[in-house]
Amino acid sequence: MTIDTGQSRDMTFDTRAKDVGEIRTTHLFDMVVDLNPPLDIGAGPFGRRILFGAAGGSFAGAKLRGEVVPGGGDWTLFRPDRSMTVDVRLTLRTHDDALIHMAYGGRWTVRPELRDAIADPVESRRIDPADYYFRTAPLFETGAEQYAWLNDIVCVGSGYLIEGGVAYQVSQVL
Repeated sequence: MTIDTGQSRDMTFDTRAKDVGEIRTTHLFDMVVDLNPPLDIGAGPFGRRILFGAAGGSFAGAKLRGEVVPGGGDWTLFRPDRSMTVDVRLTLRTHDDALIHMAYGGRWTVRPELRDAIADPVESRRIDPADYYFRTAPLFETGAEQYAWLNDIVCVGSGYLIEGGVAYQVSQVL
């Protein structure tokens, strides 16, 4: 393995590093989260904090499906460059009444020329999600035996705005 430092292509990387193969994923579920009106906590030492409370929603995939329980939310931090740091905690209730804690961090960045449109509640839904970067890293916790496998996986998600909330495509990292 070599590392490109911009100075020399002859520099050899640490020989203990191994090729572990390409990271692969498989679709786990799609999720829609309906949001309450935002609560603007204000500008603090790290940026502007806004709580986007979860009013409900749903999720569905081949291995699990159900509803988003009202009461969680996203304690979003808007950085000075107007990018968002996502900090979400939700409770999912499966179709067979199991409860699953879902937590994820992430980043949402929008090109400067789209920032005014993304701030407009109507216009923002017209922007193609491919035109911004909205990625998350969900983890799960549950005591339900039939879903215990969720306790041992890592996921990635792609988010996008919808009318009344936000939606995600969540994939399991294999």
